[in-house]
Formats: sequence, C-alpha cells, structure tokens
Amino acid sequence: YNVENVEVVILYPAGKVSDIQERQLTTLGKNVTALEIDGTFDDCQRMVKDAFADKELNKHLSLTSANSINVARWLPQQFYYFLAHQQWVHEEPPVIAVPSGNLGNICAGLLARASGLPVKQFIAACNVNDIATHYLATGELLPKQSQPTLSNAMDVGNPSNFVRVLELFNHDRASLNKILRSDCISDKETFETIKEVKNRHGYLLDPHGAVGFAALQNYLDEHKGAKGYFLETAHPVKFEIEKITGEKVELPSSVESLLAKEKMSIKMKADTTYLKDFLLPG
Repeated sequence: YNVENVEVVILYPAGKVSDIQERQLTTLGKNVTALEIDGTFDDCQRMVKDAFADKELNKHLSLTSANSINVARWLPQQFYYFLAHQQWVHEEPPVIAVPSGNLGNICAGLLARASGLPVKQFIAACNVNDIATHYLATGELLPKQSQPTLSNAMDVGNPSNFVRVLELFNHDRASLNKILRSDCISDKETFETIKEVKNRHGYLLDPHGAVGFAALQNYLDEHKGAKGYFLETAHPVKFEIEKITGEKVELPSSVESLLAKEKMSIKMKADTTYLKDFLLPG
C-alpha cells in the first residue's frame, strides 16, 4: 500500500466475504484497486493464473501474486511452526491441525518438517470443500465447484498448492498418508465448536480456527494420549461471530476506523478477458 511504482489489484468474490472483510479490501484507495468478481474464489484464482500465463500481459507488466499461488506467500510461514515447537514441552512430537483451503499454510508445515521440524501427524482441516480429504481417502484428485461456508477463506474447490504437496512426496500417496490426514468439518460443527470453546475456555475462535480445533479434537478423541496444537488463522472480528455466541465482539481501532470509509470497487464478470482489458496499459 502506497509503495512507489507498485500497483495492487485485489480480486474477491462478490457476496462471499463478510462486511468487515470487504471493507478491508475496498477502502484503501490510492494504489490499491478492488475488483468485485461475479463468481467464487476459484474464479478469482483462475483469472489470476490466466493473467500470469498471458504472453501479451507479460510483455507490458511485471505480475506477481500476494496469495499462496506465489510460494513467497507461504515459505515464511515455516517460522510459525518452529516458533510453536520452541514452546512445545512434551517429549512426543505434536499433532498439528491446519485450517486448509488453498493448502499454502500446510505446505509450509510439510516443508518445515522436511527441514527437520518434529511432527507426529499433520491434519489438513477442511470445511465441506473437501478436495484434500477426498484425495487422501481415495487417491482421486477431484476439483469441484466450491460451496460457501462460515470459514469462507477456505472455500476453495481447486487448491493451487495441492500439486506442491504431492511433489514434496513424489506423488506417492502411501508416503503422504503416513504423515498427512484430512478431516472435513461441517458448518454445524464449526458453529458448535466456537460456542463450546468460548464457554469452556473463554477463548473466541474464528470459523477457520474452529475447523482446525474440531479436526484436532476428533484426532485426539481417536488417539488417546496424543497431544497437539491447531493453527488459528484469522481474527474473529472479521466474521459475524455475535450471531453464534450472542456476545458483541469488540472492534480493534484499526478495524473500527474502516466503518466510516467508503467502499470502492469495480464490478467484473468472472472472465479473464475483462481482467486483461483492465490490466493492459492505455
């Protein structure tokens, strides 16, 4: 934001993010332009990938991505895992549950393991968009139309990073299954997890963290004596948590200031042709 010679273009799916999330995307202005796409996250990601592959665009522009299409987005996330391990007090390595949509975060964890991080088991915690869960159970990689859920940043029907996960294990599903399992958590389970954790521990989860918590709990229930942690990946204020807990979530000042700002977005069909026309200079 506001960096000289950098233009930022954000693609987001219309009607599939919360009000706070949309304000975070659309109220900056200056060198940040928000494109409100009539489609899903997968449409947005497809359009970006098509732009990267377009020879004419690449003659005129230096394009890069800030999401996990770009490994630079998730390679630094390895440090989270090593920081967590510094705090791990048990002899047995941890089970680690990672809320998973585009699979960048768990890619970072798997790469950290390849670098020496002690891990007993990774869990790709998915919502009903269960591409990873289905593959690990059947060996069939089956992209599909994503379904909207409470954990909307994980509503991905064709995860960019799945091929990278497979490459880390030389496309050997048997080896992958030894270290990675996946659990599919419904919106009902997510809803109940947020309420239960708040009542029992006084901690307010966001829906993505709740998916991770529920998947970890399911594993620990099946494997008595195992211990682990889950990754919490978003602030609950981004979501309508008040409808779940009945309690108002206090807005951080950085978010509260967005409420008075005007939304600025350009509506666009989910077609790369329109994106290309928008990006080309002149």
